[in-house]
Amino acid sequence: MNQLRRYRLDLISVVLCTLAAVVVTPLVAQAATKNPTASAVLKATEAVVAKQSSVHVTHLSKSGSNTTSIVADVAKDSGTETITSGSEHVTIIVTPKYVYLSGNSTGLTSLMGLTAAQQKKVGAHSISMKSGTSPYSELAASATISLVDAVMPAASGTTVSTAKIDNIKYYELKWTIKATSTQPKAASVMTISFGKPSLPVKETITNKDGSASTSFSKWGERVSPVTPSSSSTVAYAKVFG
Repeated sequence: MNQLRRYRLDLISVVLCTLAAVVVTPLVAQAATKNPTASAVLKATEAVVAKQSSVHVTHLSKSGSNTTSIVADVAKDSGTETITSGSEHVTIIVTPKYVYLSGNSTGLTSLMGLTAAQQKKVGAHSISMKSGTSPYSELAASATISLVDAVMPAASGTTVSTAKIDNIKYYELKWTIKATSTQPKAASVMTISFGKPSLPVKETITNKDGSASTSFSKWGERVSPVTPSSSSTVAYAKVFG
């Protein structure tokens, strides 16, 4: 979908995935062994994440003088995500039946890729996208718990060690993100809680242009998105034809 450009969660491109159901018990036990492999820790973490109902996500990235923040409360089929970059901002609200996108004029054009004419059609309304359509699927993936799976690294090329923060033990996964035609090489570190449950706590990414940090907390919190009224929405087709 070229019309709605998804603003990325970090300094490099991220492909959003769908969480898979995995048997959890033996993998969690393996991750808590004395010398776990990166593969064992990742499998245990992904399995535990697949069992979670929701999470609170906060993201902050800096590149030059530009700072971008993302705050999200996401569940399996619903959530709310607000992206702010300078004076630009957009909000994505997901429900099982609709996704709603709103924001100020510069947020919709600069962050989401709307043209000035399209933004004028939206005005102060929210764009509504119905479940089962491509616009719904793409934006729903960014504001539901599946976004956690998107930031998990591959086992290949990832190393694992343990570290103490405030006298609490954590796993640290480290890997290098290869350069692309649009992004330089980056170094990534993910902190994961030790033992049971094995859950992501924080990810930090740095490259020559800046840094990004994403924190995960409040696992299992109640997520109840507040949706706009029908009178304050405009259908996707009316904006994009």
